[in-house]
Amino acid sequence: MQEDRTVAEEPVYAPDQLKPGNRKLARIGALGTAVLLVVMSFWGNHEGNTENVWLVVIALMLVGAVVVDSVLRRNGLKPNDQ
Repeated sequence: MQEDRTVAEEPVYAPDQLKPGNRKLARIGALGTAVLLVVMSFWGNHEGNTENVWLVVIALMLVGAVVVDSVLRRNGLKPNDQ
């Protein structure tokens, strides 16, 4: 016996996911964290450059995410409401 199941075409969202966040505060937080990571690479209790490389790469990824987000929103490829 075969059951007939239907799957909704629309994705299911929690109410929190549809609530818009504060985009300006998120950008400031990401850029502030990137600056803090670069500063941490100068002062630390580590030897060698492996930690420095990781900190700088993560900081560059944060800055890149902010830049890509702003470019996508400016070009209309990402909605401004979320």
